[in-house]
This record gives sequence, C-alpha cells and structure tokens, in this order.
Amino acid sequence: MPTSANHYDETQIQVLEGLEAVRKRPGMYIGSTDVRGLHHLVYEIVDNSIDEALAGFCTEITVTLRQDGSACIEDNGRGFPVGIHPKLGRPAVEVCLTVLHAGGKFGGEGYKVSGGLHGVGASVVNALSSWLRVVVCQDGKIHEQEYRRGKPLYDLRVIGETEKTGTRIEFIPDVRSDDNPDGVFETGDFQYEVLKARLREMAFLNKGIRIVFEDERSGKSRVFHYEGGIIEFVKYLNKNKNTLFPEPIYIEGMREDTSIEVAMQYNDGYTENVFTFANNINTVEGGTHLVGFRSALTRVINDYGRRFNILKGEGAKLEGEDIREGMAAIVSVKLVEPQFEGQTKMKLGNSEVRGMVDGLVAEKLSSFLEENPAVARVILDRCMSAARAREAARKARELTRRKTVLESASLPGKLADCTERDPSKCEIFLVEGDSAGGSAKSGRDRHFQAILPLRGKILNVEKTRLDKILANAEIKAMITAFGCGIGQDFHLDKLRYHRIVCMTDADVDGSHIRILMLTFFYRYMRPLIENGYVYIAQPPLYKVSRGKFERYVYDDEALEALLNEIGRDPKPDIQRYKGLGEMSSEQLWSTTMDPANRNMLRVTIEDAISADEILSLLMGDKVEPRREFIEENSKLVVDLDV
Repeated sequence: MPTSANHYDETQIQVLEGLEAVRKRPGMYIGSTDVRGLHHLVYEIVDNSIDEALAGFCTEITVTLRQDGSACIEDNGRGFPVGIHPKLGRPAVEVCLTVLHAGGKFGGEGYKVSGGLHGVGASVVNALSSWLRVVVCQDGKIHEQEYRRGKPLYDLRVIGETEKTGTRIEFIPDVRSDDNPDGVFETGDFQYEVLKARLREMAFLNKGIRIVFEDERSGKSRVFHYEGGIIEFVKYLNKNKNTLFPEPIYIEGMREDTSIEVAMQYNDGYTENVFTFANNINTVEGGTHLVGFRSALTRVINDYGRRFNILKGEGAKLEGEDIREGMAAIVSVKLVEPQFEGQTKMKLGNSEVRGMVDGLVAEKLSSFLEENPAVARVILDRCMSAARAREAARKARELTRRKTVLESASLPGKLADCTERDPSKCEIFLVEGDSAGGSAKSGRDRHFQAILPLRGKILNVEKTRLDKILANAEIKAMITAFGCGIGQDFHLDKLRYHRIVCMTDADVDGSHIRILMLTFFYRYMRPLIENGYVYIAQPPLYKVSRGKFERYVYDDEALEALLNEIGRDPKPDIQRYKGLGEMSSEQLWSTTMDPANRNMLRVTIEDAISADEILSLLMGDKVEPRREFIEENSKLVVDLDV
C-alpha cells in the first residue's frame, strides 16, 4: 500500500526505546513533579490533538477537569491507530501508550509538523498516571483500553459502534500521599487559570481550531476559537494598551517546508513584547526565528527611514531596541524537523530558519511600508522618539552603573549592607518606610541580611520611559544596590543578593508598593523572577497573647483555628498589625526575617503572556479595563484595610 500524508496506521509507529526510566526520573521528561509538571501531562495529550489539527484532520478539542481529579482530552481527529504493530505484535495504540519514543512523529509521514515533547508525550502521561483510559473511534468501532501506572489492565477491546472518529484520553495523575508513598506528583490539583491561558494560546496559534475547556469542579467553561489566528493574538496582547494604528501588520509565507507567520502592532507603552513559537511550543528563550525577525525589522525600518529622508545625517541609525519599544508581536514557525536546545524546548536551534524568517519579513514588511506610508511614518516617529530617550537613558545609566560586584564605595547611603560577599548566601530586604527600615536594620543578622528602606511609592514603570525611570531616586538605589544593571545591560552574574525580599505593610498601600516593585522587576530585571530570586515577606497579621502564652498568626483562618484551639474564655489579647513599624526589631526578626521561623512567598512566572496582560491591566493607562477587573474581582476581597 503506498504511503501518503493522509495515511496514518500501525506501520508508521516507530519504536526508539523503553519506558522504564520515566517513573524513576520524571523530571527528565516533564521538567518537575510540582504543579508545572502536572499541567505538562495535559499539554502533552493536547499537543497530540493539535498535531492532528496541523495535519488537517481535527477541528475540535475538548479538555475537561473532573470532580474525581481526572483530566479528559478528546478530539475529532483520525484516532490512534488500532492495528497490530508489525514488529511488536501489539495494537499500535498500546505501543504509543507504553513505549517511550513510539509514535507517528518519527517516520516523517504520519505528521509533517509536530509539537509533542520529543515524541514522548502519551507514554509519559501513561507512566505517570495512577489510571488511564483510552477510547479510540475508528472505522465504525469504539475501542477501549485501561492502564494502571503505564501497564495495561486488559487487551484493547471493542465496546460499541460509532460513525465518529477521534481519540479520548482520561487520566488521574499519580499523586504522592501517605496512602500512596510511591506516587510521583506533589499535587493533583489542576489550576484552571494556568490551563486556560495555555489553551487560549493554542487556539490563537492554530487559527480555526475550536478548543472547549470545561472545569466540572467549579462549573467554569470557556470556548476558544480564533479565525484571525495570531492577528487576534496581538490584539489580545494590546487590549489594555493604546495602539498607534488599528490593525496589526500580518506577514505569512512558506519557505521550503517551513510555515512562517508574523503579526505585529505598536502601542504607546515602553516595553517590548515579542513572543515566539516553534510548532506551537512557546520558545521563551527565543532562537533563530527571533534573530531572523529582529535583524529584518531593524534593517527594513532603517532602510525606509534613510530612503525617504526621515533619518537625516551621516550615519543616522536606529538601534534594534529603539525599533522594538512599544511593540507587541507574535512570531510563529512550523517546521518539519525542529531542533530545540535542551529537553524543555525553550530555544529554537535550526540555523536555516534565521535566513528564512529574515528574508520573508524583509520582503513583506518593505512592501507594507511602501503601500502604507501613513503607518510607516507613525512607526518611524515612534522609533526616533525612543532613540532620543535611549540616549538620555544611556547617560543616566552611566551614573548608576557599578564597576565591580565587590566594590561598595558607590552603594546608596541608606543601604545597610551585609558583611558576607557570596551572593548565594546574601539577601536584601526592600522595606517600606524609614521607621520599618530602622526596626529591620536593628533586628537583622548583619552577616548575610542587607536592608534598603524605600521612601513612599516607587515610580510606576509601566507608564514611564527608561530615562525617567533611571532618574527616580528609589529605583536608582535598588539598581545600584543589586549591582547587576538594568534592561539591555542586565547581567545576572553580577547580582549581589540571591534573595530579594519585598517587605511591605499588610494594608492596601503595602500591596500597591509591592506591585510597583514587581512591575519594575518584571519589565526591567525579569531574570530575577525567572531564576527565583524575588520573594515576598509574610509579616504576621495578629499577635495573640494570654498570660505567658504568645503566638503570631498570619491570616484570619489561622487566627480562628488558634482561638478554637486555646479557647475564648478568658478572652485572649489580640493585637492586629497594620504596619511593620508597629513591631519591635526583635518581633520583626523572629516573625518575618529569621530563616528558622519565617514564611516567604517566591515570585514565579507561570505564563509570561498572562503576566504581561495583568501588569498592563493593573498598571497601564487604560482606566476602563481596570475598573471592570476591580468590579469583577471585588467580591473575592473579604477584609480590606484602607
């Protein structure tokens, strides 16, 4: 029988190795065994369905989170092959689910383009699930098989007839507990918002596909379906910003077997938001497709500016960062044999893709600017304004740059530094107000804890250009104290403290100062968050005492539990702390700063696109979306300190 792209059966399932190692070293295959790894299980199965869509055989995917802790992913594709595998003598669907690196992605015929994690997807999910059930609708029959920890409970069987085609996989992650000490995952609690963001992303990247997401635990559901694809993606990125022209610039084309799509639009903000994807994988570290896009963009804008005498003077040139300021863009490539650097697919390595993207973007963007001179002029004016600000920022930056990690002569005067010089052992507390700063300085361990008091609210960097940011005294103090630079000049290896702790009051002002700090870190020092160096201190909310008994509690639930434990008669003395300054230095040390007793939250980025959306919403210029957000979420706030 001749092989064609439409032909996908048991002969195309190629086996590379066995499955034994997955349960022993799950981190090698899904990154971790925390909630991120848990979500990865869903992504792996959804990736298989998306591959069916890319091959032209699937139009709808349904993801359901069930009350019993299971997840169900169903598509209307061709269905896993159910015929007997020629080498292994078992049904091909069983081979896909029980043998690592077995799948239609390795022969090059069943799928032209694939996004699964090196092809390990379905089998790894099976190995890491306490129970899994696969249902395949194919050739008029419904086939079923169940597994426990990767091992079949019975042979593939026919349980009915149908006219539909497709695959349904239901699984319960193998969660570690007292009753199940050999389990894999720390938690089995799927997070609706995280999965929602990823499924929305997949729908944007694959225009026309319909993804239904239902959470039976909460009753929430969403349908994602975008005929405009990444054009709508860019509009979504800019929805809380003021755009400089109404419709995104859209570029698409094929180069050899590689599909390239680019959508871009400018807003009046000051940050660059370019997200890149290869075969639907979010390549957060960029790669050759990003390099190609950037080089073409810089060259074309400069050529246009010089040709039409907008850029005047000998050697007049815009830098790449000038051209990308205030830009939201999506670069998506789909290629036959992607080479990802590292198991987690964070960077695209195919060298040929750079030239392909560069050539296509240069050709199509040049044509667009020629045909749309008004938009071209808006873009050039925007870029030249950014260049003037960059030059001012460069001068300001020179004032804040420290010469070496160890040199402390230029450290801010209000910084109480520590004596330790190994950054991995050092921590700095960013403290709201001078009074709390005084308590923190007195109570700290001077050997490894530094204190930097911040006076009032720092600048909202979402609404401010870099030269103005660098002129702000509080931000300048943070940059100088950290020693690692900012923005394009950021160097993580020069960071002086590996724990940066935001320590603010437990009221509305404290929360506001904290979000201002996090906005600054996210926009201009993002590697601090990506590497897990940013923390939020958790000072106690109450002190409960009765006679010699004394205990601190950190929230209302803990207070209620403590009162139930010790009894309410005689009535204990309950002190509520509204500010850090109300605590003595000893209290601040023992409750909030002592590594042996304290609680701290580590700040992480689960999803950069969602993080960008929420920061633009909360801190940007547009008032109406922020008002809607507050109205929608105000019911979740129980106790508000104003």
